[in-house]
Amino acid sequence: MNASTLCAIATVSRRGKAHISHVYCAWDQWFRLYWISDPDSLHSRNLVTNGSAAVSIYDSKQTWGKQDRGIHLFGTARDLAGGQAREAEAAYAKRFRDFDPSTLEDLRYYRFNPRSIQLFDERALDAGTLVTARVTRGRLTWLRTEVWA
Repeated sequence: MNASTLCAIATVSRRGKAHISHVYCAWDQWFRLYWISDPDSLHSRNLVTNGSAAVSIYDSKQTWGKQDRGIHLFGTARDLAGGQAREAEAAYAKRFRDFDPSTLEDLRYYRFNPRSIQLFDERALDAGTLVTARVTRGRLTWLRTEVWA
């Protein structure tokens, strides 16, 4: 998850139309991701009516034919207020040293709660190997390994 400060967030509209956005993200020890966004953005509006979301994080400077790695997360997301927003702010400040919460104005904090994680890491695993784990209370439990290469 340290491979990139950006992640791609996929959300779904009320009518089932997919949307994807790139945002800067931080996370905590329970694999929950945090980001800051405008509540009027399409992905934020989608989360109001359908909390289902997916996130992908990977180093965009990887080279074709070399050992790739990245992570996909599947779960739900929503905006935060009160103490939960302060948790998000702390995670963001830890990840981004120049972060200044006083500049946010009308932006909101959001949190993604993963149900499962899919990892591909060709440095540690064979090429084309995907490992899927369930996330329960911040712990990972292996679900399956797929090999497609």
